[in-house]
Amino acid sequence: MDSKKINRMTPKEFRELGLLQEVNRQFLHPMGLALECVIEDDGTEHFGQLWDSRDDPEGFEFGEGDLIERKKKFDTVEAMFEAKRKIREKKFGWHIQPIEDKATA
Repeated sequence: MDSKKINRMTPKEFRELGLLQEVNRQFLHPMGLALECVIEDDGTEHFGQLWDSRDDPEGFEFGEGDLIERKKKFDTVEAMFEAKRKIREKKFGWHIQPIEDKATA
């Protein structure tokens, strides 16, 4: 990645692509956490609070909603994730960066 130029994604694009859904579904919800995206009356969007229900044994789950749209977002994120897999595995030897234990590294 060119450190001189970093592209930025808006919260709206993050949500519309399905990244917010999948970060919540796969990572935050099982721990009882949820990141919110706030849509203002004028249509602007920003990340809001991190909801914390860690004291709830089940964590969060999505309620009723558009399952077709949810699946479409899942498929988009999955394709984005897989598009980087081979490149990162070839370049680094891993897809998701491992946490190395300095005591044994």
